[in-house]
Amino acid sequence: MGFSEIILIRHGQANSGAKDEESYDKLSPTGHQQAIWLGDYLRGNLKTCDRLICGTLQRHRETVKGLSFQENVKIDPRANEMRYFDLADEFKLQTSTPIPNSHEEFILHAPKLFNSWYCGELDAVHESYLHFAQRFKNLITELIALGGRSVVITSGGVISMFIAQLFKLGPDGFARLLFPIYNSSIHKFHSWGDELFMTGYNATPHLDTEERHHALTIV
Repeated sequence: MGFSEIILIRHGQANSGAKDEESYDKLSPTGHQQAIWLGDYLRGNLKTCDRLICGTLQRHRETVKGLSFQENVKIDPRANEMRYFDLADEFKLQTSTPIPNSHEEFILHAPKLFNSWYCGELDAVHESYLHFAQRFKNLITELIALGGRSVVITSGGVISMFIAQLFKLGPDGFARLLFPIYNSSIHKFHSWGDELFMTGYNATPHLDTEERHHALTIV
């Protein structure tokens, strides 16, 4: 098995004021701008890739469109995000735990929810914790076998779950990896033989100039 480079990119900022999956699933004006700036960076520094993949979600497809990086895009539902609002609704029904209204509340909420999901207590309304992890891992395994450079437009939960599984971390580690992931951030992995290594996490070179710091968003 030869060398492979996997680049995972979180979508641009979505509708952060939403209270359900469908309302959340579209880019904000800032999200569209992040995608344009990221596309400028990729064309100037990455030049090209062997394949560009994104999930089926609207925020994924809008991000790809804004990048204007490569015409041939493969849509793969295995890159889709968990349905956090559905999980949170079921968790509230079972435990009376309020749904978070801010990032600070989310930081307290997510570890409890993820542990409940990990224990199989929320599977009635969603895929299992392990299935969420495995479906994306299967996609990455296929990309590694193909070799070359693959760019995947996906979501923060997918990225953090993949890293958590790579380093054999549980639900608490998954949550801590998720909290700081910026919209439109870049995460890099290289494979040598059968081993995969993380070489970059949460990079935002397209937003690092002072005049663009206002566009550094997490939610």
